[in-house]
Amino acid sequence: MEPFYLAIIVFLFILAVFDLSVGVSNDAVNFLNSSIGARAASFRTILIIAAIGIMIGASLSNGMMDIARHGIFQPQYFYFEEILCILLAVMIVDVVLLDIFNSLGMPTSTTVSLVFELLGGTFALALIKIIGSDGMYTFGQLINTDKALAVILGIFTSVAIAFFFGSLVQYLARILFSFNYKKNMKYFIGLFGGLTITAIIYFMLIKGLKDSSFMTAENKELIHLYTPQIVWGSFVFFTVLMQIFYWMRINVFKIVILFGTFALALAFAGNDLVNFIGAPLAGYSSYLDLVSHPEATPQTLLMTSLQDSAQTPWYFLVGSGIVMVLALFFSKKAHNVVKTELNLSRQEEGEENFGTSPIARIIVRSSNSVASSVISIIPLRVRNWIDTRFNRNEIILEDKAVYDLVRASVNVVLAGLLIALGTSLKLPLSTTYVTFMVAMGSSLADRAWGRESAVYRVTGVLSVIGGWFVTAGVAFFAGSLAAITIYFGGAVAIVLLICLAVFILIRSQILYKKKLAKNQENPVISRLMNPHNGEEALNLLREYSRQELQQILQFASVSYEKTVDAFMTENYRGLRKSMNHLDDEKQVLKQVKRIGTLAMSRLDPNVALEKGLYYFQGNDFASEIIYSIVRICDPCLEHIDNNFNPLEPEQKKEFSLISAQIKRFLDDCNHIVTENRYDGMADTIARSNVIINQLALLKKNELKRIQGRSSNIKIGMVYLTVIQEAQNVMSYAANLLKVSRKFQADN
Repeated sequence: MEPFYLAIIVFLFILAVFDLSVGVSNDAVNFLNSSIGARAASFRTILIIAAIGIMIGASLSNGMMDIARHGIFQPQYFYFEEILCILLAVMIVDVVLLDIFNSLGMPTSTTVSLVFELLGGTFALALIKIIGSDGMYTFGQLINTDKALAVILGIFTSVAIAFFFGSLVQYLARILFSFNYKKNMKYFIGLFGGLTITAIIYFMLIKGLKDSSFMTAENKELIHLYTPQIVWGSFVFFTVLMQIFYWMRINVFKIVILFGTFALALAFAGNDLVNFIGAPLAGYSSYLDLVSHPEATPQTLLMTSLQDSAQTPWYFLVGSGIVMVLALFFSKKAHNVVKTELNLSRQEEGEENFGTSPIARIIVRSSNSVASSVISIIPLRVRNWIDTRFNRNEIILEDKAVYDLVRASVNVVLAGLLIALGTSLKLPLSTTYVTFMVAMGSSLADRAWGRESAVYRVTGVLSVIGGWFVTAGVAFFAGSLAAITIYFGGAVAIVLLICLAVFILIRSQILYKKKLAKNQENPVISRLMNPHNGEEALNLLREYSRQELQQILQFASVSYEKTVDAFMTENYRGLRKSMNHLDDEKQVLKQVKRIGTLAMSRLDPNVALEKGLYYFQGNDFASEIIYSIVRICDPCLEHIDNNFNPLEPEQKKEFSLISAQIKRFLDDCNHIVTENRYDGMADTIARSNVIINQLALLKKNELKRIQGRSSNIKIGMVYLTVIQEAQNVMSYAANLLKVSRKFQADN
């Protein structure tokens, strides 16, 4: 049986490679967001600095993988075969779970996923052992629940502490430097640089290198003994050095941000490495213990050896570092996760990735009320002075930055300092939670969440926080189910689970690529959000308008055809699917209007007055086309859902003919808008009038049938609604062509 178990150990290490890759994709947001968000350096330079931090952190890590060895389960009560069930279940679930979160662009905690997967797998096996031992074992003997409770506590603690201090420190930093920070740098930059660099060094010593190979008990005691001297000495030295750098015209904020990025990357690799290779190394140690006891069997050998801490060979650490660096450079999902946080914390308004939610609306409304009450008791002169420090017209941004260097410095330094303090006080603060919530708190304090964007940003933050709790629950139940399946299913179950994991990963990658292609950032939108001269901005808005109207008309044509066909064939699922797509399109329309309004505000006032009316009319007509199709689909869906009588053959025949003409008309409108050629528009408009008249005739005929009782009342009412809304579709599409031509015309 040894070759079989050896194959499982090898597979655990293969899974570890994938886990390292998806883990870095998820945790990249922890150490990249500040430097990328403020454009402290080129993207390549930022990645190189982070890669150096990862390699040093991974190489210096002593590999004390205690959490996977005896942090959750008590190994002295579990046999080799049972331990392998738990570890294999953990790795399979972890790779799939983290990959799903990365595909969604949602940062989550790798520590939470590992702990709750271990807890779930251990709980399942412990339950089996307790049932099979007639009460000889208890959960208290088999499971160490303190660690899981500490992680749960860490979620609440991290979220509250990081958000509060992120808001407070950023507010004070902005008052100190203002948005025009270059004007005030000469007074405070030396002290600020000395304080922040000292905080980062403290973070590196306390958190980043606390378990490194050179951190012997003597070294730790030495650092603990001389911590005040180290802190004060660093503060004085770096304060002087940063002031000298300022006199040499070196941007101190960029030095702070890049140094902080290095420190966070080092801490990530040095401490979170256990989350990715801890389980395979525990399995490897268990296998070595089995081989060293030839008289024992996998079913009789208790894993008492896992109670001891193990030193990890250097080649495992270096190899892990190399895999993480490669993932950092080449993983598109890592960039996707980073993008989520940057979108939620950016200074300027623009396209929002999240919608709104009732909870977010309540929070924003309540917060506005509290803020108004607080502001009312502040003296007017003080309020006016504070407002001058938050004058966004004076903001200094690097090229394509989403916020400035001051906020990025606060983010990276405060995150590191809070994590270091939490570690020294033995508070289980999560790196992911702290870095994310500090960024959210600092963006709130920086007034990046305005009245027009707050509800979107709050919804996004709540979605991410909700995902953290979902991680714990899903990890627990998936780990339990996988462990039970492996335990009772043996080799067959292992093969099936492996195949399932591979299938999910491949499918996830395919769907992600499709989503990426579909949601690829529109370069026109990016350029629209930047300032331009009047003519260039107008041309960009025209191009954007053509793209969006083309998409809406194409969707309308397809959706109209599918809705009518599904109604005529009594296809409930088809109508349900059409309604879902229409609901999604309504959200797209809101986004289109929002982006267009923001872009319009960037136009020259004279141009905006002349062309703005046509642009907004075009958007309104496009919206009405979609809402008319919704008003067709909704009664049809309700009619079919209630199993009422279908359309009469005569009704189907007459409407099928005219419905085909409507579809061709919408396609022709789409072609005209896409090509931006309105030469034959008059003929198209004339054809729309003919179709509208034909629909009016159908309406009269149906009314006659209802009066003559030759048509069922219920289906007749639905049919009349369909005809009326089809007329509206034609009318709105024709008007859309007219205003689109006027908006696109130069005169």
